[in-house]
Amino acid sequence: MSESFLIIRNFSPGDFNPYFGLRTEIERLDRSGRFFSRRSLLDHLNRPNYSAQHDLFIAERGGRLVGFCDLDHEKHLQRALIESMVRPEERGQGTATKLFEHAHRRASELGARVIQVGVSENNIPAKHLLARLGFDLVRRFLEMEIELGRTDFSTRSDLHACRCLRKGEEGRLTDLQNRAFSGSWGFNPNTAEEIAHRVSFNGRSPRDVIISLAGDEPAGYCWTTVSLMENEVLGTKKGRIHMMGVDPNLRARGLGRAVLLAGLAHLKHQGVERAELTVDADNRPALSLYRSTGFEVISTTEWYEHGLSGNEISG
Repeated sequence: MSESFLIIRNFSPGDFNPYFGLRTEIERLDRSGRFFSRRSLLDHLNRPNYSAQHDLFIAERGGRLVGFCDLDHEKHLQRALIESMVRPEERGQGTATKLFEHAHRRASELGARVIQVGVSENNIPAKHLLARLGFDLVRRFLEMEIELGRTDFSTRSDLHACRCLRKGEEGRLTDLQNRAFSGSWGFNPNTAEEIAHRVSFNGRSPRDVIISLAGDEPAGYCWTTVSLMENEVLGTKKGRIHMMGVDPNLRARGLGRAVLLAGLAHLKHQGVERAELTVDADNRPALSLYRSTGFEVISTTEWYEHGLSGNEISG
């Protein structure tokens, strides 16, 4: 293929349908496990503190979209998170490298100090590309799964009251989440606006978030999600623990186990048979809790990092 016909440009609103088709086709071929409906992709593109017209780059050849690179800038951490995919026939042609070069320039403009990207540990071509571009492996995250039909809910404690988040409490959830994950690797503090968007993202609601209480105050939370369209399209009955945390001043009191089991029970009540979550491989307390509950590791994601202190991406 001749590179002279390759165009890298910014996303425009008229690209939505071909962009959705591009993602759907690549994910079907790669069997990545990622799923976007039109609604969820639209919500993703309209999230707070993000501009698709500036932060999403499209690779086009002969009028056909052949790849993309999406950049999410986290100002507090001075980092840019990148997701990039190209069609199989474009791989090894320099398309991904050119997309990364555009993302590098955009991240530098935004004041980011590092670029980070996560790939499956089994994606050898992507890992080779990242090494060639000067990225270093910095962290591993584990994908875990549990069969709810075999989960022992008899250990749920009556000592900790749990209930669903109520509409209007998004600010309290924001404060709790920021306290729970303060200092954790890769965590970018959220705003109430961002949390409110995510709680209602793709038809979700505050009732998907289970909180445990210390008196009247939220002390822990288990944020559950179910993609009804994904389950319908793929013929699955799965859900996800999107995030879970406990106030650092109230740990080691059983709050984490109580709210986790309440969240899993909430998913089971919705007809979910398998629940998934992602956890930092270095987070030993969380790993111990999940394993003792019945979660098992099913895959690993490796995170790579490239510094932006004058270093150029070159392949």
